[in-house]
Amino acid sequence: MTGFLRLAAAAIVLLALAGIAYADPETIAVLQGLDKVTARVSRLDAPIGQPVHFGRLTITVRACNKPPPEDPPNTAAFLEIDEARPGVAAERVFSGWMFASSPAISAMEDPIYDVNVLDCKSSATAAPASAPAGK
Repeated sequence: MTGFLRLAAAAIVLLALAGIAYADPETIAVLQGLDKVTARVSRLDAPIGQPVHFGRLTITVRACNKPPPEDPPNTAAFLEIDEARPGVAAERVFSGWMFASSPAISAMEDPIYDVNVLDCKSSATAAPASAPAGK
C-alpha cells in the first residue's frame, strides 16, 4: 500500500507542476548531501551536465527548473546519481526528478547517503568564489 501512496503523491506533484509556468531553465543546481556515517552535510553547486562528486556518489544534473518569484516555490531538478564501489563498476542508484519543496516524494534511498535539491540558479547570479582570508 505504501508504494501506491508514494506513486499517487508523485502523480499529484507532477500534475501540480504541469500547471506552473517556469522561468528560463537555470544552469546550476544547488544540492545538499548528507553522509549518514560521518554526519557530514555538504552543499554542492552542480552545473547542468557536469558531474560532481560527493563521497562515492557521482551526481549529474540534467535539468533544473525554478518558477518565477510570484509563483509557488516548486524548484525541481532531474538528477542521475551513480555510486562507485571498490572493485565494482559504477551503478546507477537514482535517476529522476527531485523536488525542493517535497524531498520525500522522489528521494534517493541509500543507507549511507542522502541528496536533496535546495535551489536552482544561473551562473550569472552565482556568488563568486571568495578569496582566502588575508588576501
